[in-house]
Amino acid sequence: MGDAGTIVRDEIAHEDIMRAQVYDLLGAVLRDSPSKDLLTKLAALSGDATPMGEAILALSKIAKSTGAEKAAREFHDLFVGLGRGELLPYASYYMTGFLNEKPLAKLRNDMARLQIARAPTVYEPEDNIGSLCEMMAGLILGKFGPPAELTTQKDFFATHISPWAGHFFSDLERAEHSLLYAPVGTVGARFIEIEKEAFRMT
Repeated sequence: MGDAGTIVRDEIAHEDIMRAQVYDLLGAVLRDSPSKDLLTKLAALSGDATPMGEAILALSKIAKSTGAEKAAREFHDLFVGLGRGELLPYASYYMTGFLNEKPLAKLRNDMARLQIARAPTVYEPEDNIGSLCEMMAGLILGKFGPPAELTTQKDFFATHISPWAGHFFSDLERAEHSLLYAPVGTVGARFIEIEKEAFRMT
């Protein structure tokens, strides 16, 4: 089993592994408040002089001065709050104005078709932006079976992420309570544009 997994991973293009790593990073920081270990990983990130690289560098810089307790308060204010947070990071809300609407039903149908199972410890709706980023990473790397064909990735992105994620990340950049999460929003917004352009070219 280990050898087969290695062979499959070796067959994934380097740029696709890099894409999956960005999706995984966004998923980790948006799914739950960042742990001390995750903040250490964010602080160690490096970037180049491209807009995406500069956004990653900004995230790394602020992560170095942000403790886990402070990050947890910011996450709570942004996404949980007393009743609700400043932002609602769900596809249904951004696409229809309401939670638990048709976009969530469509996602659940596609999850079943793609053999993506909801984790037993996750209780919030599956169309959370963090969960969707993790699903994209899993499709690219083959966590739900063989690595997904590019057309499958493109369809999933076009249906569940592209229509709203850029708007959400822009809101996150400008949110009142965003400090650590402001550069997360920038990284997300720029990455979504890169993905849109790459899929347009295929």
